[in-house]
Amino acid sequence: MTIASSPVDITPFAGQYIDTLHYFAVRVYYEDTDFSGIVYHANYLRYCERARTDMLSRVGIDQRAAFENGIGAYAIGAIDCKYHMPARFDDALLIISTVTRVRAAGCEIQQRVMRGDELVFTADVKAAFLNPKGRPVRQPAQWVEAFRSVLNKDEEFL
Repeated sequence: MTIASSPVDITPFAGQYIDTLHYFAVRVYYEDTDFSGIVYHANYLRYCERARTDMLSRVGIDQRAAFENGIGAYAIGAIDCKYHMPARFDDALLIISTVTRVRAAGCEIQQRVMRGDELVFTADVKAAFLNPKGRPVRQPAQWVEAFRSVLNKDEEFL
């Protein structure tokens, strides 16, 4: 079967930066909800992970290449999260993320999940850069510079 070229853009969704804030939109699908019709609690972490992955990609951090080349990978060391109100099937959510701290071997990111003007979920994330043996190591210098370019110096983000 031959598939003709199509004028339809099928590129996966990508978020964007505005100043130091990264915006990433998601829609709540039926599979994201529990039997009561609200988003299952663990799925907020999935939404935030997608936003963080996109956020890093948008500033030129190639996590896959670092892993495949034996340099290392990020691992989440801690997440402090709070559920403010439930999201429901078919809600349009916006994950707003910002880098609040950069260290030699990791970073801290604050994330908000919004439904319009309503705050749904918040997360403070601490990530460490680990070598293939699982030990913390300095992240690539160009990554630190990429983070600095979007570092939010406003302590009142949340």
